[in-house]
Amino acid sequence: MEHVRIASRLVALVVVVLVGAGACAFDPQSGGSGGGGAAPAGAAEQATGAGDTSGSDQHGRPTPAAPTAKPSRKPTPKPTRPAPTTTPGTGTPTVAGCPQGQHQRAVETHLARLGGFGAVTVDGRQSAADCAAIKKFQKRYGIRPVEGRAGPTTLDVAQRLATTDTTRCKAGTGTTFCVDLTRQTVWALRGGKVIMAPTVTRTGMSGYRTPAGTYAVNYRNPKEWSNPYEVWLPYWQHFTQGMGFHETTTYLHEKSIGSHGCVNLLHADAVRMWELGKVGTRVVLIGRRPGT
Repeated sequence: MEHVRIASRLVALVVVVLVGAGACAFDPQSGGSGGGGAAPAGAAEQATGAGDTSGSDQHGRPTPAAPTAKPSRKPTPKPTRPAPTTTPGTGTPTVAGCPQGQHQRAVETHLARLGGFGAVTVDGRQSAADCAAIKKFQKRYGIRPVEGRAGPTTLDVAQRLATTDTTRCKAGTGTTFCVDLTRQTVWALRGGKVIMAPTVTRTGMSGYRTPAGTYAVNYRNPKEWSNPYEVWLPYWQHFTQGMGFHETTTYLHEKSIGSHGCVNLLHADAVRMWELGKVGTRVVLIGRRPGT
């Protein structure tokens, strides 16, 4: 009988120890550490109330946990096309990133006449094609910024080029460099045919007028140093009185300044005229620059 009582006590002690160990392992107060180890996944769910089925009602019967709410799905908004912006001061929309300038129709007209810059529609309204053509034109003739806007400088250059009459230059049988001082344009002929289309130039300012007349290139140097003005003159081709063709060293379209009699050129045009010219090349200047 004594052995039975001892055995019963041992069984009870083992049950108490086992139940106590299980309670410590899932003790929500332990913060899921369980004596320094990582807590089982069930512990985290119980601590937050998610998936807990161990509760009971007032009669001791187990009660199911409240169902977990499903996250709501919000429909992904469809991308919207940005509304066209307006150009300050004009109230007109921008198209393909190009603001419409105040001289849209006039520039379209001149570019259509010149050709070579892409399709343009002469209607006074900016379009993606017009934008591309105007940008190409601005880039070719060194107009800044290249933004496709038909502004005053773009109109001025387009009008000068489109109205240049190449037949006014009395060319010889060889190569002739022609300069329209009135329109500030320059081109090249050979045997009476245009071999370099009219491009922009800037000649002598007030007090340094470039004189009209017929001359000839008599000295050339790919990089000439100007003693009086202390500046390099790339692609120098002299024709009279210290005046000659050369690449400009400043922004060509700055009209408040000018040369000291020389015929200033954009880089690409100076290079092309250097390739075409030689000592003896005929030079014809007609007209007169306004204000000189």
